[in-house]
Amino acid sequence: MFIIKTRNLTKRFKDLLAVDDVNLAIEESECFGLLGPNGAGKTSLVKMITAVSPPTRGDIQVLGNDLKTHSRQVKAILGVVPQLDNLDPDLTVFQNLMTFARYFNIPKDEARRRSTGVLRLFELENKRNSHIRELSGGMKRRLLIARGLINLPKILVLDEPTIGLDPQGKYLVWHKLAELKSQGVTQLLCTQNMEEAVALCDRVAIMHQGKILSLDAPRKLISRYVGNEIGEMEVSSEERGEIIKTLTSRGLDFEEVGDKIHVFHVEADEMTRGMVNLAGRLRRRPATLEDVFFRLTGRSLVE
Repeated sequence: MFIIKTRNLTKRFKDLLAVDDVNLAIEESECFGLLGPNGAGKTSLVKMITAVSPPTRGDIQVLGNDLKTHSRQVKAILGVVPQLDNLDPDLTVFQNLMTFARYFNIPKDEARRRSTGVLRLFELENKRNSHIRELSGGMKRRLLIARGLINLPKILVLDEPTIGLDPQGKYLVWHKLAELKSQGVTQLLCTQNMEEAVALCDRVAIMHQGKILSLDAPRKLISRYVGNEIGEMEVSSEERGEIIKTLTSRGLDFEEVGDKIHVFHVEADEMTRGMVNLAGRLRRRPATLEDVFFRLTGRSLVE
């Protein structure tokens, strides 16, 4: 069952086409990842799905409801974890949660119970009466996720949930998100952390310049675009031309990256058989989702 569906979803800001005719179908209880460089359109897409920003064109359905006519019902089942900290610095940790619960008309006793529960879930019980300014950056991130769960959402939307977290905090959050998914909470995850996408996401969509370039399970994307192994070779300017000629004549899939050449799909020995002068210089390594990301979106900075 698809819990979120978009059809021809488009968002334009004057001359900027931020989201360009996007069609998505997100399954219930899956973790779906949105990957893309800055300016790819991820945030604009999420703002439309969460009823914060209206589409220029296209339709969104959440649990079968048209978002245009059922935005209030949809917001009630969404939990949103923003990238930027918007906690109230004048309130304690517990007061932040209790105040947020009021937006969903959660009775006070139930709000206390839920607030205590999410603080325990993210190991923040001992910070219950601390003010926000007393928290570390990692604690604030965990509190933002805890706050996003206060209304027991069916869908949790997370924008860079582990940004700024140390390794211990990151793995704690990953573990809790995996638990929530196993309990049936659908997750829409925006991240630039490729390791995070592989660890958490059932499927990912790679966005660039407002479009979905490719969509599949992380391992399938890796296999399709770069293979399971990549060969890396350092080359000098004097030998570059001859090496590229050799690789081209053998029909190998490769890319020039600075003073290196990356050769893709090299897991089969026959791919480099006969390359007497090159095979010994080809350092193999496991391919990653980051390799796919660079192949599809390029390596230049996007401002």
